Amino acid sequence: MNRDTLLTLSRPELKALFLSGHPIDPGSLDDSEYLGVSLGLPAWVDRLAWKTFIKTFHRDPSSGLLRGWNIRLVQRGLDGPHTSLERGGRARTFGHFAVLASADDPMRAPMTTGLLLHYGEGGNRGFDPMGAVRDPIVALEPQNPDLLLGWMWLNVLGVRLPTPSYFLLERLRPLGEVVQPIRRVHAALKLPA
Repeated sequence: MNRDTLLTLSRPELKALFLSGHPIDPGSLDDSEYLGVSLGLPAWVDRLAWKTFIKTFHRDPSSGLLRGWNIRLVQRGLDGPHTSLERGGRARTFGHFAVLASADDPMRAPMTTGLLLHYGEGGNRGFDPMGAVRDPIVALEPQNPDLLLGWMWLNVLGVRLPTPSYFLLERLRPLGEVVQPIRRVHAALKLPA
């Protein structure tokens, strides 16, 4: 499985692949950056939003919490340079999340083997709409954390609303700068290393 193949898949095919995904060792994500590629959306949606982004993972040394955030990229195609959009000389980040075991998902998204990126517990601003986002992720191959598949759903007033948005995460490089969330992240959301 590779990016070129995934880009050709329909949403039903992406869903089937997602549901057959494999567990991810949380420790394998520590202090890494992944290139994210939007999948399953019409081209006009990708043009309005973005096709590529960076998703980071950081293990907080004091709390043991595995958390992360997203970095906006200048859109230069899938193989172009991965240059972050900047504001005030710093990369534009958004969507902080805490990483949970899928079994800890009270909404029981239709997967049990992967991890859950929980934006409601990520330390975003109190009324940030990103707080409703949940991204379950799975490995595409057993014990290989270099190629991950994710799917986005929303928690709206306790109701799980699926979206047509899937994404690929390709391991890119070790984590660069550590970005602090807006609010404190709850230390009880700790995953084993």
